[in-house]
Amino acid sequence: MTLTPHLLLGAAIASKIEYFPLAIILAFLSHYFLDLIPHIEYSINNISEKQWQKSLPDILRVFLDFSFGILLILIFSNNHLIIYICSFVALIPDSLTIISSIFPNIFLSKHDKFHTKKIHFLRHKKISIFWRILSQLLVIFISILLLIY
Repeated sequence: MTLTPHLLLGAAIASKIEYFPLAIILAFLSHYFLDLIPHIEYSINNISEKQWQKSLPDILRVFLDFSFGILLILIFSNNHLIIYICSFVALIPDSLTIISSIFPNIFLSKHDKFHTKKIHFLRHKKISIFWRILSQLLVIFISILLLIY
């Protein structure tokens, strides 16, 4: 799943859960839940393969996706610190995957295998691009509604 739905759901969780530690845990777990749903992802192969001279489009795509998510949170939330903390916590699993590809180690490798093989098990199933995009749009829409109300 792209970063925007993860950021928004983490923020939405923070806006509805008053107990700070529970909000953090649920925001973190929300990442894995969203990745179970069929979705689209963009390639960051150049970053993963350390082809830095070719990675500018990948970095730009990640930056724009992240910025769009933060912009939506700025617009639709009450902008409490916990909302931003939980939105960043919701990105930790993807962050660990990127760090694993740049600085491999046993813990990160195990997480990467769990995240990419077990959680993303529908990645290689033939599910139409329409449904993959719609799932992300629905997460964004529902998260915005939760932030507003």
